[in-house]
Amino acid sequence: MPQAPSPVRLAIGGLLSLAAAMGIGRFVFTPILPVMVDALPLSAGDGGYVAAANFVGYLIGALAGSLLRLPGSRRRVFLIALGLSALTTGLMAGTESFVVFCILRFVSGIASAYVLVGISGLVLSRLSALGREDLSALFFAGVGLGIAFSALMTGGLLALDANWQDLWIASAFATASALVAAAILIPEEQHATTQPQRKAQTSQSSEALASSVPVRTSDDNSSSNAKLMRLVIAYGLFGFGYVITMTFLSLMARQDPELSGLADLLWLFVGLSAAPSIWFWNRFAARFGGARTLALACLLEAVGVALSVSGWGMPAMVMAAFLMGGTFMGITALGLMQAQRLTSGDKTRIVAIMTASFGLGQVVGPWVAGVLHERSGNFTSASLAAAVALLAAAALSLTIRRDTAAKA
Repeated sequence: MPQAPSPVRLAIGGLLSLAAAMGIGRFVFTPILPVMVDALPLSAGDGGYVAAANFVGYLIGALAGSLLRLPGSRRRVFLIALGLSALTTGLMAGTESFVVFCILRFVSGIASAYVLVGISGLVLSRLSALGREDLSALFFAGVGLGIAFSALMTGGLLALDANWQDLWIASAFATASALVAAAILIPEEQHATTQPQRKAQTSQSSEALASSVPVRTSDDNSSSNAKLMRLVIAYGLFGFGYVITMTFLSLMARQDPELSGLADLLWLFVGLSAAPSIWFWNRFAARFGGARTLALACLLEAVGVALSVSGWGMPAMVMAAFLMGGTFMGITALGLMQAQRLTSGDKTRIVAIMTASFGLGQVVGPWVAGVLHERSGNFTSASLAAAVALLAAAALSLTIRRDTAAKA
């Protein structure tokens, strides 16, 4: 019998995959965008469209990856997707065309989503079988660590007078290196997964974000449906509310003379605070309840978004970076946890609905921010709108908790 893979090796391989596909492939555009705006005929509004194209691709990829089964093993699918992420990232250095930028980021978004779905199903199911679900927090820390790495990489290369093309090439090289490491650390599954099992596992990547929190189902369908509707709306508002600052934070900092030298440091703070956030928020929710915790996280993120355009200087921006990084992954997990709690039976449909709502908010956010920036010359109005959206998401989350408490 082949020896079972080491759970630590599996978790580290998954961490590196998420760091590359999400932390770099999906979010490295944030620290590179200001450099591109300075060097190219590319405005902040154009940057919003390019970011939106990436999020459209991610939405399509996440839905397809959750609902459809591609031929071949999960390991093969995620390795191909990670290779595609590296390729599209590197090709960004070979063009100055706005249209090509959008196409490449769109394809990169699809690839990132397939990596997330594929690697989550592959690693988390095996960690569960090995009795090491506790390592899921290490696995999901890859997103934050990838963001932190991208901040260090871009900051270091810019200090060496690198241009925007160099940054994309270095990002592609880092992703390709993670691909090699993941291929070594994550072996093929010993037994082929049957089709019914694979169907049941299609939404595992999303469900496992909150796997350490007890999930209960509601015993009243009509009440659950009403709560689910509010939760779906709140999740879309969260997608809109978080993505504007996460896309334009570095550009905001570079446009402020007082903060221009701190852009990469702020992005580093986002990544470092994101890395342990799943672990922290899951434990907070286990003690105080998912709905209350979701509302608190949305409230804190709203404060962070507002601080980013408060004009209060470096302390406010540093606090904004920590609040943004420390909440966005946790809210993603908490929202899905609540959706599972309110749904009985197969969770695939509600995961797809939540993903669609979240993805729509992500797509609209950068586009709105870019348009408003073109009119006003700053991100204040867009960020304040995002903060209001997050406050509304917090309020909707609290109504879910009050309904539950009243029924109890």
